[in-house]
Amino acid sequence: MSGENDVVLIYFEDNPAVFARIEAIEPDIKKDWYHVTLLLLTIPTQTVTWILRDTYIGGSPFTMEGKPVRLEPVERDKVRINQEDRSKLKKKKPGKTGAVIPLKKK
Repeated sequence: MSGENDVVLIYFEDNPAVFARIEAIEPDIKKDWYHVTLLLLTIPTQTVTWILRDTYIGGSPFTMEGKPVRLEPVERDKVRINQEDRSKLKKKKPGKTGAVIPLKKK
């Protein structure tokens, strides 16, 4: 099951529609149902709260107004730094900074 701060891809009618971050999962009065607050990663962002079963949060399909919907967890890529790059990062001399290049409008 996805949890708070997880990113999910929302499928609408079996097509990927929008990414969202799960902001909160709070229990509903009914057993195994939850108020799921989602931050839709659109422009502008939108916040919605859906009442979903725990299985729906885990990726099982459900319907809204007769339309199939599904939440698919998005796996995070882990950034890998090889040993050579890691040693270069450690060898930076303190006090030396990069050059600041001002942006000029034409």
